[in-house]
Parts: sequence; structure tokens; C-alpha cells
Amino acid sequence: MEIKLSEHEFVIKTIKKLSHPPYKGIHSVYSGFNHDFRDYFQKDPVEVTTRLALEGKIETRTVKGGIKLYLPGDAPGRSKDDPNKNIEKDDSDKNDHDSGAEEKKQGHPALQ
Repeated sequence: MEIKLSEHEFVIKTIKKLSHPPYKGIHSVYSGFNHDFRDYFQKDPVEVTTRLALEGKIETRTVKGGIKLYLPGDAPGRSKDDPNKNIEKDDSDKNDHDSGAEEKKQGHPALQ
């Protein structure tokens, strides 16, 4: 019988596995996180990650095409004067960095 991870364990393990220096977070859509979360839990990942962020168990930043997920303390800061403080520049496509495209081909890392 397979031992099922908790939602929190799944999110933390995925962030740790898919984030590659110098990037500390993962894009919820481009990394395949949302898809894999739905397959594993049959739940909406947006509701769960929002709850985990409110509980302080993860941090999130709104970016183009979704959100980025971070371990607590790893998310970039926001300037009080920044008019776009709710939108972080998404670097997931810079330098062919795909926040886990290679791992997506091999199955979700939290399940390995």
C-alpha cells in the first residue's frame, strides 16, 4: 500500500526538488505542479496553496501565468513604493530554465 503525502509535505517536497539555484521558487503552472497536485489529491491546488500561504507554511508571489511557490523566508521582498508589488517578474524562461521541465518528463518528484 502506498503511503500518501500530506498536502503540505507534497508542496514542500516539490519546491525543494524543482527549484534550481539561483531560483528559489517554482512556477505553479510551468513546473507542472498544479497538474500533478490535482492528479495526486483530486483537489484544487490554488485553494490549498492559498491556505498554506495564509498559515505561513509557504510563501507565494503572483507572476505572469500563475504564482510562484517558495519555502518560508525564500520569497523575494516587495517594495512598499512598487506599483507592481503584486506581480513578480517571472524568470522561469530565462536561460532555458524551465523550473522542472526535465523532472516533469520523469514523473512528479514528490512521488519518487
